[in-house]
Amino acid sequence: MTTARIAGLRAKLPELGADAILVTNAVNRRYISGFTGSSGYLLVSAADSWLLTDFRYMTQAPQQASGFTVVEHGQKWIETAKELAGSAGLKKLAFEQDTVVFSEYTAWKAALGGGFELVPVSGVIESLRLYKDESELAIMREACQLADDTFQHMLSFIKPGLRERDVALEMEMFMRSRGATSSSFDTIVASGERSALPHGVASDRVIGTNEFVKLDFGAYYNGYCSDLTRTVVVGKPTDRHREIYDIVLEAQLATLAGIKPGMTGKEADAIARGIIARYGYGDKFGHGTGHGLGMEIHEAPRLSVAGAAVLEPGMTVTVEPGIYLPGFGGVRIEDDIVITTDGNSLLTSSPKTMFILE
Repeated sequence: MTTARIAGLRAKLPELGADAILVTNAVNRRYISGFTGSSGYLLVSAADSWLLTDFRYMTQAPQQASGFTVVEHGQKWIETAKELAGSAGLKKLAFEQDTVVFSEYTAWKAALGGGFELVPVSGVIESLRLYKDESELAIMREACQLADDTFQHMLSFIKPGLRERDVALEMEMFMRSRGATSSSFDTIVASGERSALPHGVASDRVIGTNEFVKLDFGAYYNGYCSDLTRTVVVGKPTDRHREIYDIVLEAQLATLAGIKPGMTGKEADAIARGIIARYGYGDKFGHGTGHGLGMEIHEAPRLSVAGAAVLEPGMTVTVEPGIYLPGFGGVRIEDDIVITTDGNSLLTSSPKTMFILE
């Protein structure tokens, strides 16, 4: 796995105009090397690949980072990188400009001196991470199964009188007890009028009756994220509850049926957005229809009005239209999918009928 990823990164070097690349982003470091420690730096050239880390990881790193020469760096890792690059005749070093702050850049430049050139690059490893291989999809399916199992568990747990925080805690404990490292992001539990908040993280609000409860959560498992949203009703739904739920469900199902390779993120977004607008709620759907996910909860590509990227097989995205009515409540329904050669395949499988919890 890591050998193929190193090769993919090396193939990018000529177009970057660099002799080697410094990888300092923690997620990208794990993707390329397999190393899960909290501190480490990669230096990859056409001929060599080094992982620089400190004393704490000198046993762990060689076990995880297949294809890398592990080097224990000195007090300043950039000075060790300079020695390695200099001995190999590497002068132009690309670096990940999107995750390097200016103070780091100036410190690196001073440490390297005039014999080296730092070349800013953007999205290099992220472009490799766009396409999930079978080993990644296997992990993501497990992360999604954890989310599905959690939702099923919560159907018998949620009831009036519980605080949103109580529900979120139960969800996170359930996921962790079944193998998740953590939740993928701050768990959203938004009830009643708070369900109209697209990102209403769990609060002290007590769940009442005859109201929506929106659950947006995911399991972070073996380095990958899942992301699932379901909206349930506690008590008896009104006609208004049923109306907006049915519209969102129609939009979500149509989008799942329509997404295929070759369309842009904007075209996928238009499927859901057009249905919701047709019912008169277009201004109540203010976010994108979906986003990429994988090792991070938000990755490329985007399913939105600005989603210019073309969807291709191997990309994993969410599909999550919603309607949000301030003062009343809101609905979002979300699944994770992988783009296939002829359409898409669901990674999550929780049912989407309106669950009415007494």
